[in-house]
Amino acid sequence: MSDKIKVLIVDDSALMRKSLKEIIMTDPILEVVGTARDGQDAIEKVQDLNPDVVTMDINMPVMDGLTSLQYILSEYPQTPVLMVSSLTSEGALTTFEALELGAFDYVTKPSGTVSSNLHVVGREIIQKVKLAYKNVNKKNIRDRATRRGSSSVAPKISIPVKKTVLQTSGDLTKVVVIGISTGGPGTLMEVLPMLPPDLRAAVIIIQHMPPSFTSSFAKRLNAACRIPVKEAEAGDVLQNGRGFLAPGGYQMVIRGEGGTIRLPSSPQTVFMPSVNVTMESVLDTFGGQNVIGVLMTGMGDDGADAMVKIRKAGGVTIAEDESTAVVFGMPREAIERGGAEIVVPSYKIADAITKAVRK
Repeated sequence: MSDKIKVLIVDDSALMRKSLKEIIMTDPILEVVGTARDGQDAIEKVQDLNPDVVTMDINMPVMDGLTSLQYILSEYPQTPVLMVSSLTSEGALTTFEALELGAFDYVTKPSGTVSSNLHVVGREIIQKVKLAYKNVNKKNIRDRATRRGSSSVAPKISIPVKKTVLQTSGDLTKVVVIGISTGGPGTLMEVLPMLPPDLRAAVIIIQHMPPSFTSSFAKRLNAACRIPVKEAEAGDVLQNGRGFLAPGGYQMVIRGEGGTIRLPSSPQTVFMPSVNVTMESVLDTFGGQNVIGVLMTGMGDDGADAMVKIRKAGGVTIAEDESTAVVFGMPREAIERGGAEIVVPSYKIADAITKAVRK
């Protein structure tokens, strides 16, 4: 049994504990070594059982998941915690707080705090438990880079950053399109705050995320970044030094010479929005020499084909290196297909973007 990944389940609902255990135990590599009914119980169980991964509910009596998370990461920083949250606006806010506090990632319950249909996200739970276990060494790489004081590493930002909104002309110089998925929120909070406030490009962010989460995430990015960031709306016009987060549940395409955002509900793809759809629309609208494509952590291959097209058209393409990618799926596909001109770890991506814009 020693070669298995040991998992501790934390949830105040007996049904959720039972459902999570049944899901996790379907994988022969995983072993549920215990369950906890609240955050205080979780701290004691982590000490006694030494799990490899903890799945953590957020809203619990006695001690909530956020408080328990802080205790666990303070005493056992090498133990990754996967948050299990609800698909509500309140759930989104607390989930992002957990990610900023150091949680590995999150899985959303499909139908509320007590979801009888938790099995529909069973595959995602198993995948992310395994990824959390594998990601410990990559987290160490990022932490070591931070301790070295590299200017390419984004600082941890816990309070809103005061930004000066620069006056811009109606002209748009270049467009940066960032595609990202699993592990994305934490990585984006490292990368985007390092972009300069006078960046002569618009920044589009395509993060695979539930529709109820993107509004809250856009506000957090705006508070942390030196450029204004908002959740994109139909009719928004791209501008230099502005960030636009694609809303969940729609495709995001750019049309017209001025770069107007449209949010159609088609084509239907596995992920809504799709990185490929957005990147290709930007390429069609502005031509390759004005486009910078960026692909970071995520499962699958969304964005890889578009990165190839951007590079062939004369644009700059940047992929995250395997050493820091939480999931080396999307960037690996871009690299293997010849769609990545520049391959760098996450803490050097902001510099790579800035240099590409100035090129």
